Amino acid sequence: MTAIRIDIVDKTYPSQRQSPGHRAIADLKLELPSNEFICLVGPSGCGKTTLLNILAGLDRDYRGEITVEHRHKTPKIGYVFQNPRLLPWKTVRENITLALPTDHDPKTVDALLDTMQLTDAQQVYPERLSLGMSRRVSIIRAFAIDPDVLLMDEPFVSLDAPTARQVRELLIRLWQQRPHTVLFVTHDLREAIALADRLVFLSSPPMQAISEIRVNIPRDKRDDETAIEAFRQKLLQDHPEIRALL
Repeated sequence: MTAIRIDIVDKTYPSQRQSPGHRAIADLKLELPSNEFICLVGPSGCGKTTLLNILAGLDRDYRGEITVEHRHKTPKIGYVFQNPRLLPWKTVRENITLALPTDHDPKTVDALLDTMQLTDAQQVYPERLSLGMSRRVSIIRAFAIDPDVLLMDEPFVSLDAPTARQVRELLIRLWQQRPHTVLFVTHDLREAIALADRLVFLSSPPMQAISEIRVNIPRDKRDDETAIEAFRQKLLQDHPEIRALL
């Protein structure tokens, strides 16, 4: 079953001068399955964040059509930004429940905090959190609304390698408990392989889809760096067009 259909004919940022604007996306067509973890991989500046903003409804200035399969009255889109964007005057728990109805089930938040190992920090204010903890809070906040689609824009950027690995493992544990369609943006191929069911490679602007490749490494082998590197090497060997995108 398809969760998202993307058909963006054109997305162009207008120029302030008389010169033509910047065409970010052109003739991008994708059909993404339900409940898969999909990593969007492409060079910096290729328009990955622009695409997520369009999917989230934050940018409507484009030509094309986006269809999102949804279980709710209107599609619920969770969005994890590069910056955790926590309100400094609210505690961890208050930041998570901000987007929830007042009659939400507290046990749902309790379970999310437990999975992400933040139960003991739920009454802490953001200034006392490490960057890794802040990112975990932003992930919980996105999951808590029970989204139809979760968008993640390089959420582990600037984390040190051990912390990034820990948060990735916690993210996958949470996603396996609450499966839904995830679009995760990254330019780190190893990270993408460790996370994804499916890799979608995107070109430099104007963005187009170059390749879609399934990751056939079993989930219980994704912490094996040797397996990840072997898959990466074979991927680059079999698909030389990808090298130019990394």
